[in-house]
Amino acid sequence: MELSVREARAQFATALAAAERGERVTITKNGKAVAELGPPTVKKGGLDLARIQRWREENGFERGDTELDDAWRKQFDDPAWTREIFGPDYFDDEDATDRR
Repeated sequence: MELSVREARAQFATALAAAERGERVTITKNGKAVAELGPPTVKKGGLDLARIQRWREENGFERGDTELDDAWRKQFDDPAWTREIFGPDYFDDEDATDRR
């Protein structure tokens, strides 16, 4: 859904209801997107899929790339690297003593 600033002010309850249903509401000013309203992207203990996708794009990974060399495999198994990629809340559901 896309609304101008004026429409967003007048129809905020409608925009909020759309966000609750999982829709992204883009608010525009002079035809340019200036804000987005939508459901939270991260729930405590969950994955931030948008962050993961940004990381994949920044590091040249495309869907279907599954071959990793030994250096990547070693780095992938490192919990510090996992927290860097998935975010600091990735291990929130685990006891701090479980962290390596």
